[in-house]
Amino acid sequence: MLDFSNLGEEFFSPIETQPLNNPFLIHKNQALYDQLGLDMSDADLLKVASGEQQFQNTQPIASIYAGHQFGHFVSQLGDGRSCLIGQTQGCELSLKGAGQTPYSRGADGRAVLRSSIREYLCSISMKGLNIATTEALTLVGSETEVYREQIEPGAIVMRTAASHIRFGNFELFASRGQTKQIKQLADFVIKYHYPYCQGDNQYIDFFAEVVKRTAVMVAGWQAQCFSHGVMNTDNMSILGLTIDYGPFGFIETYNPKFVCNHSDHEGRYAFDQQPGVAFWNLSRLADSLGSLITDKQAKAVLDGYQTQLVESYSKLMRKKFGLIEKDDQDNVLIGQFFEVLYQNQKDYTNSLRQLNDVGKLANDLDFSDWLALYDKRIDQEKNSNRIELMNSVNPKYILRNYLAEVAIRKAQDEKDYTEIETLFNLFSQPFDEHPGLTTYADEAPSWAQGLEVSCSS
Repeated sequence: MLDFSNLGEEFFSPIETQPLNNPFLIHKNQALYDQLGLDMSDADLLKVASGEQQFQNTQPIASIYAGHQFGHFVSQLGDGRSCLIGQTQGCELSLKGAGQTPYSRGADGRAVLRSSIREYLCSISMKGLNIATTEALTLVGSETEVYREQIEPGAIVMRTAASHIRFGNFELFASRGQTKQIKQLADFVIKYHYPYCQGDNQYIDFFAEVVKRTAVMVAGWQAQCFSHGVMNTDNMSILGLTIDYGPFGFIETYNPKFVCNHSDHEGRYAFDQQPGVAFWNLSRLADSLGSLITDKQAKAVLDGYQTQLVESYSKLMRKKFGLIEKDDQDNVLIGQFFEVLYQNQKDYTNSLRQLNDVGKLANDLDFSDWLALYDKRIDQEKNSNRIELMNSVNPKYILRNYLAEVAIRKAQDEKDYTEIETLFNLFSQPFDEHPGLTTYADEAPSWAQGLEVSCSS
C-alpha cells in the first residue's frame, strides 16, 4: 500500500503498466536492494522492474502536478512516463518508462536505453558524492522499439525515494484555488517526511526545511560542478533531492556559464544560474502555500536561503582546498583559482584533486603565482589531515559525458553491459583511487569534445 494513495484520486490516477518486449535485467543496485529489505529472485525482480507484475499487489498510480517550465506556467503536467508501483521500508518505488499515463500528453510514456543508462549512473554518482538524490534500483533493457530522433531500444529505470512529491504538486492545486487540497498535501508531507515540524508553526517550519534542504542540495551541485539542465518547478523535490535526470552534465573544462542542455537556447539553466533559479522556484512554492503562510512569513524564510546556500557551499569549498579555519581572504583565494581554471581551460575535477599533491600543480606554470599564495595560506594552519580532508570531498572520478557515451554505445551496439557495471562501481566510491582504473579520470578524448545532450537525453 502506498502512503501517497491515501490522499485520494484528486492527487493521482490509477494506471496499468505496459510491459516491455523481451525485457532483461541489465543491472541491480545490490546495496540499495539490501537496504530496502527486498528478498526475491532476479526473475521475480525483473517482472516487477519491467512492469509485468505488480509489487506486492499494489495498484500503480501516476501523480498529477503542474509546473513552471523554462519560466512559463503549465497548468497540468503529471507523471507522463513514470508511476509509483509500491513502497517498502518507507521508500517509494517508481518505474520510469513503463508506458502511457493520463498525463503523457500524447507522448509514448517510454524511456530509451540511452537516457536510462545516464540516469542510472548519475543517481549513483550523486549518492557517491554525498549529494541528496533519488536512487536507481534497477536498469532493465528490452527489444521494445522507441522512436525519438531515431529508433532506439526501450528501457525502464526503477527509482526510489522517500517521496516523489514536487513543488508542482502544490502549484497544481494553488492554480485551481483548491486550498483544501493544498492543506491536505502539506499535512501529508509534514506527517510522513517532516514530523519534527508539527506544531503551531508547522507550515512555516515545513517551508523553512524545504528551503534549507534545497540550499544544501544546490550548494553540493555547485561545489562538484554538476549542472541539472532542466530546473523546472516540476523537477524540484519537496524533500530537497536531485530528481529527474535528463540533460545533466558535470563541468569538465571549467566554465561557469556552462549550459548542459542543448535545448536551453537562452541559457536559463546555465550552471552559474542554478542558485538563483532554485530561489525563484522556492518563491513559486511560497506562492502556492499562500493559503497556509503569509507573504511576510514566506519572505522571512526565503531571506535565509542565500545565507544557508553560502554557508553550505563555503564549508564544502574550504574542505576542497584543505582549509579548516575561516579566513576573510579565502573567498578571494578560491576565486583566483577558478580564474586560473577558466582563463587556461583547465579541468575542474582533476585540478582540485591534484591539490592534494601541490607538486603536481607546481609543474604547471599556469598555477605558479596562485600556488605561492596557496602555500602561505596552508602554512597558517599546519593541518596534518589536509590531504585526507581534501580527498574526502574532491572526487577522482566524475560521470564525464564520454564515459557515459562509451557505456551507451557498448550497450546499444554490442549488447555489452559490462561497462555499466564498471562505472557503477567506480562512481559508488568516487573519492577512492581504484588502482587499475585511473584512465577513467582522464579528460575527454578528441572524439568526445563536442558531445551534446538535450531534453530527450
